[in-house]
Amino acid sequence: MGFTMSRLRLLVLPLLALAILVSGCVQQSPEGAGSTTTTAASTTTTTAAQGPSWQSGGVAIAGTYGDADVVSIGGGTLRIYYSLEPEAADFQGQVYSATSTDGRTWTQESGVRKTWSTFPSVIALPAGGYRMYFQNAEEIKSATSQDGLTWTDEAGTRVDKANAEGLTLQNVAAPTVLYTGGKYVMVYRATIAERYSSDVPNSDTQLFMWAESGDGLAFEKKGILLDSRNSQFEGLLDGPELVQWSDGTVRLYFWTYKGVYHGTLAGGTLSAPEFDYATKQADAMNKYPSDPPCDPTLAKMGSDWFMYYGQHTKGIYFATLGSG
Repeated sequence: MGFTMSRLRLLVLPLLALAILVSGCVQQSPEGAGSTTTTAASTTTTTAAQGPSWQSGGVAIAGTYGDADVVSIGGGTLRIYYSLEPEAADFQGQVYSATSTDGRTWTQESGVRKTWSTFPSVIALPAGGYRMYFQNAEEIKSATSQDGLTWTDEAGTRVDKANAEGLTLQNVAAPTVLYTGGKYVMVYRATIAERYSSDVPNSDTQLFMWAESGDGLAFEKKGILLDSRNSQFEGLLDGPELVQWSDGTVRLYFWTYKGVYHGTLAGGTLSAPEFDYATKQADAMNKYPSDPPCDPTLAKMGSDWFMYYGQHTKGIYFATLGSG
């Protein structure tokens, strides 16, 4: 049976009557035959070169959580932010946090960091403190914090649905931001309310766009970074994660039907994506395997890289890569 892997759901806020899209690697039956969109040229994807591979490490944080993002807070400590899934009781788009000194064992911090702030992406600011980018009411907004625990929303919108590519977007969401080369670089998911083809489970088409900013607030949109409208990705790209790798290059990790991929970002161009990780062996009879690792976020401790990812209704899991 087919299913939908889109993380999108449309909710109405009880008090503000605002639409907000929430996550979860949701799986359900397709809606039946749909129109086929015009597709771009196929994207070339390579397999990662021989060498160390990602090894599953088990559960980091159990429960109905997803959309994790991890940041170093100094002193050899990581903090992970993660969102409550909408199936949970009393859902209000809550963001929680936990800390770890080894990347494997996490201590949950009391209280809720924010509400109605899905797909959180947190960065340390050059002058101190932190900024969280998140999706709310179909747009990308932001908040700041001195301690990473108490957050204050910033005025305005960082990125909206307007674009120069002539795309009618349902929303922009799932931001990832990296401060590099004296600029803030953002990659985000843009959703078109059209099925890629009648064969795929997902009823929407999702691709990646990107933007740059000098101050982290006013972003200049740069257009499409990676297009999913091809036979390789079949309309689904999600959970982008920018990270500076061990060799100083900037990588973009993301997930799609088959699992997690990455490409190298340089000069506004992304290299051919390489396949990295899946939680199950490929099934020749199932082109769209269930429970792919969703929304990867990465951090390095010592010589090891850690990848944290969601498994719908089960929690945040992790995998490790030695000598990365």
